[in-house]
Amino acid sequence: MSADGKAPLDVFRIEPESGLSRLGLREVWRYRDLLVFLTWRDILIRYKQAVLGVAWAVLQPFLTMVVFTVVFSGALNVKTGSIPYPVFTFSALLPWQLFAGAIQRSGQSLVGNANLLTKVYFPRLVIPLSAVAGGLIDFALGLVVLFGLMAYYHVTPTWSVVLLPVFVIFAMLAALSVSLWLSALNVLYRDVQYILPFLIQLWMFITPVMYPLAPKNPVAKIVVGLNPMTGVVDGFRWALAGGDPPKHLIWVSAVVVAVILTTGLYYFRYMERIFADVV
Repeated sequence: MSADGKAPLDVFRIEPESGLSRLGLREVWRYRDLLVFLTWRDILIRYKQAVLGVAWAVLQPFLTMVVFTVVFSGALNVKTGSIPYPVFTFSALLPWQLFAGAIQRSGQSLVGNANLLTKVYFPRLVIPLSAVAGGLIDFALGLVVLFGLMAYYHVTPTWSVVLLPVFVIFAMLAALSVSLWLSALNVLYRDVQYILPFLIQLWMFITPVMYPLAPKNPVAKIVVGLNPMTGVVDGFRWALAGGDPPKHLIWVSAVVVAVILTTGLYYFRYMERIFADVV
C-alpha cells in the first residue's frame, strides 16, 4: 500500500524492439495456427471446382518437361552428361515451380487479403508465409512422379539424397526472400502484379532449368551464383543424381538469399504499419 492508502498501480514500460525481436518472428510463432489455416485455405481455393484437381500440380511440370525434352534434347541436342534429359529437367522444374508459384501467390497475397488486414490484428508476415508454404503439397506430388521417372530411366539416388530436405528449405527461403519485397511493394504499386508473370518467365530462362550450367572461371561462378535459384536448382539436382557438388554456386546463392531475406524482413516490417491504410 502507498502512503495515501491506495494500492500501487502496475507500471508497464513500452520500449522499441531491437535486433531479431523487431522482426516479430516470435509473434509469428504464436500465430502458427492462423498460418496453418491460411495455408490450407489457399490450397482449397486453388483447386476448388477444378476438374483435374491436384493433378494440375503434376501435369504442369510434366508437360513442361516433355516440351523441353523435345526442343532442347531432341532438336538442339543439349547434352546433360550421365543424367537422362527428362530426369535432368524435371528435377530442376520441381524446385523452380515451388519458387515461382510461391512468389506468384505471395506477390498478390496482401492485396488479396485486404479484408483481413483492415479488420483484425495479426502479424502480417503470416500472409506471405502461408503463400510460400502452400506450394509444398504440389511439390510433394511432383516428387513422387520424379522418383518414378528416375526408376524408369534407371537413375539410382546417391547418398546425397539425404540432403534433399535442405534444398527444399533453400528453395522456400529463396521464395520467401523475394516474396517479402514483392508483396510489400505491391501494396504501394499495383504494377507489381502485372510485372510478376514476365519476371517469373524471364527468371526461368536465366536459371539452369533446361540446360546445364558449369562455369569454370571462379568469377563466372560468382556471377552465375548471384541468381539465388542457380544454387537451389543445381543443388537439388545434385542431391538426387549425384556427381560433383556445385559447392561454389550453392554458397554464393546462399549468401544472396540471406541478404535478400534479411533486408526483406526489415523492409516488410517497416512497411507493415501502413498496409491497412493503403491496401
